Amino acid sequence: MTTYILRHGLTDFSKQYVVNGDPARPVQLNDEGVRLCHRQRSVLPFHRVRTWLVSEFPRVQQSASLLMGALTPELIVDARLNELDYGRFESGPFLEYGTWLARHGGSQRPPAARESQREGIRRMLTGVQAALEHPEPRVLVCHGLLVSVLLWHRDRSPDEAMPLFFPEAPYVDPLAVGDEAQNDWIVTLLGELDAEEPQDPDARGAAAESRTGGCSVVATFRAVVHSPEKKEPPHA
Repeated sequence: MTTYILRHGLTDFSKQYVVNGDPARPVQLNDEGVRLCHRQRSVLPFHRVRTWLVSEFPRVQQSASLLMGALTPELIVDARLNELDYGRFESGPFLEYGTWLARHGGSQRPPAARESQREGIRRMLTGVQAALEHPEPRVLVCHGLLVSVLLWHRDRSPDEAMPLFFPEAPYVDPLAVGDEAQNDWIVTLLGELDAEEPQDPDARGAAAESRTGGCSVVATFRAVVHSPEKKEPPHA
């Protein structure tokens, strides 16, 4: 019993380091993103998939449709899988949002946003947990942050705290997770989110600085984006 969790295909917003957390903005795959989806469809056994779950975003649903090919199962749209709400940073450079995030921490909501980074991660994780209610095999097409969190958790060191900035998830590269592991991962991560939130704003700021190692957001962003293994920007 398996869920294949993957990020949507490449977009021009991604190549330009621009964030998009508004599903009403029609951000579509670029030519490279379409090619990636066609390539994966030719090598992975998607014809055996019984359940396809997607967010509300056009690029995600487009990716799923390309991966499905001639298949015609229903796409199950779950808003819990949506990208973060970036508030006033919408459609702007990731670095502007990242600078704000490093200063204020993952528990505060950006101006005009309906959720903080941590609230968004929690929401996404509940969507992954709910996927277990559907017949398997499943494909869950979502956004980079969710896949990055799951990959980080899979590869984390013992007692490593959840960071603010995660190594970038690859595009259209399925993470295969068995049902038992999937449930365990989500329960563990949700428990850690419950436990990590300091109530004092000063403590919250100190926690944010600790998670970024006390370095500038520019240095952190460059280290994450330009590492040999991860070359894409940590955003939509």
